[in-house]
Amino acid sequence: MRGWTKSLDAAGVREPGLRADYNRQRQLVRRFRRTAYLAARLLLPRPLLPHVVAATAVMHHGDNLLDTGPLPQRETAWATWERQVREALRTGTSDNPLLRALVHTVAAHPQLREIVETYLETATAELYFAGFATEADYQAYVDAYSYPAFMLVAGLLTPEGDDLRYRAVCRTFIEGSQRLDFVNDLAEDAREGRVGIPVDTMERFGVTMDGMAAGAGGSALEELIAEQVTTARAALLAARELPAVTSADARRLAGALVEIGLLTAEAVLARGAGVLRGSANPPLGRTLRLLARRH
Repeated sequence: MRGWTKSLDAAGVREPGLRADYNRQRQLVRRFRRTAYLAARLLLPRPLLPHVVAATAVMHHGDNLLDTGPLPQRETAWATWERQVREALRTGTSDNPLLRALVHTVAAHPQLREIVETYLETATAELYFAGFATEADYQAYVDAYSYPAFMLVAGLLTPEGDDLRYRAVCRTFIEGSQRLDFVNDLAEDAREGRVGIPVDTMERFGVTMDGMAAGAGGSALEELIAEQVTTARAALLAARELPAVTSADARRLAGALVEIGLLTAEAVLARGAGVLRGSANPPLGRTLRLLARRH
């Protein structure tokens, strides 16, 4: 806790109420993004950590609103949230602790304002997600939702000057990471009737939604998963360039995120069709050793 207190000091978060707002986001992020939080805590400079935590909390909260409950409920919840975010950015105030933290983070990192606005404009791609007919549909989803959501955090790690290459490598990273997440989430997504593997890809392997929802594995599903993980892994390997194009003080974290993604790919590939019984995680010991080497 002492290190977090020093991080708040270094980030210029001094007013007691605002410190409480950031503390609340820290508690949430530690709970739902434990590995990512540990990586950020170990590898980021103190002045940046609270802002990355706040941005991660915004991304997670939005994802929950877009993805939880029946569609009419989600539409109402997202419309309310979008209005609140825009109002907070316009006025610099809010009665919501998360938005108060976001407003302060945007003031400290003005480049984030445009990123938040872009995210708000396209996030309904997740609200109306019902699966993909083709690979092109998946790529469009990444452009409309996955990449803008990731940039809420990655926008804080942008290098000075021309950031076009940085953004391109971020897009490569999130394309691989999102594909891997969709494979790893097959158990839950199949039950809900909307998986993230394109229909035309499933058809090539003779895999059906009904079969996955019923828990049917077999060699066809093993082959499909192997292809999807291999494709995701190729993108993650290409994204190993990310540390070289990230701001100097965030390179260790950028590299760790890519390597954790590759460890996850190994775990998913090893589980194979077993992902229909639950998602796979990389071995904790290997993850901790990876972070220790970079610390």
